[in-house]
Amino acid sequence: MEEFEASISAKKTKAIYISTVFGIAMVLLMIGLLGLILVHANNLSRYVKENIVLNIIVDDAAHETDVIQLKKQLDQNLYVKDAEYVSKELAARNLQKDLGKDFVSFLGFNPLPSSIDVYLKADYANNVNIDQFKAQLLKNPLVKEVIYQRSLVDQMNQNLGSISLVVLAFAGIFLVVSVALINNTIRLAIYSQRFLIKSMQLVGATKGFIRKPFLLYGIWHGLLGGLIAVILLIGMLYLATIQIPDLVILQSKAEFGIVFLGVVGIGILISVLSTYSAVSKFLRLKIYDLYR
Repeated sequence: MEEFEASISAKKTKAIYISTVFGIAMVLLMIGLLGLILVHANNLSRYVKENIVLNIIVDDAAHETDVIQLKKQLDQNLYVKDAEYVSKELAARNLQKDLGKDFVSFLGFNPLPSSIDVYLKADYANNVNIDQFKAQLLKNPLVKEVIYQRSLVDQMNQNLGSISLVVLAFAGIFLVVSVALINNTIRLAIYSQRFLIKSMQLVGATKGFIRKPFLLYGIWHGLLGGLIAVILLIGMLYLATIQIPDLVILQSKAEFGIVFLGVVGIGILISVLSTYSAVSKFLRLKIYDLYR
């Protein structure tokens, strides 16, 4: 009879631990998804900013060698991510492809000037820095004009800033809710062991001795929950990439690695802290309070 009761108790404990691990894993999965959304949103913002084009129109009298030299200087500029030289002939071919007509033959000459297309680094893709950069460029005698869509840059930065604030606010709220959910899940699991905790305390076990196995279980549960969440996140990323191939340009293995480590770390940290708090609570309770 005692063996049967012990078997039943062991099965219940095992079921509680399994449900705890999967409960932690599901919450960590949501935290991980939020982390991946933040990574993609940040990379999308950077991608959009780094695809703003500044068209540097070169003086018609400038020699091609001088223009190429200017392009090399721009490549070394702190503001510049990339610079592409567009000759008169290449500009004509590109426009002809867009129009679908040979306008050069119709006009009898090529009216398009040579230019350099400049793509700025994301940190400098705002009107203040662009105006400073433009002023520097116009001092060069080779530069005739610098063209960019000022209103588009301003609107883009405002929209990206608003979206970032909303996402960060949502992330903060969700993180608080997630911590509360994991904490409650672990407290319920420890609650089922409250009589065991008090029995160990009554036979003379120290608080540190009682806490140790529960904390080890907390680390193990947090680790397992985090690993399960990471596996599910990798599967979701794979499916998302298949459905939307263009997501690849917004993905970074290094950033994903940080998110995955963060998920596991958060799982372990919250699990350990919640376990410590719950065990300490039952250690402080009187025997008659355990039945409430």
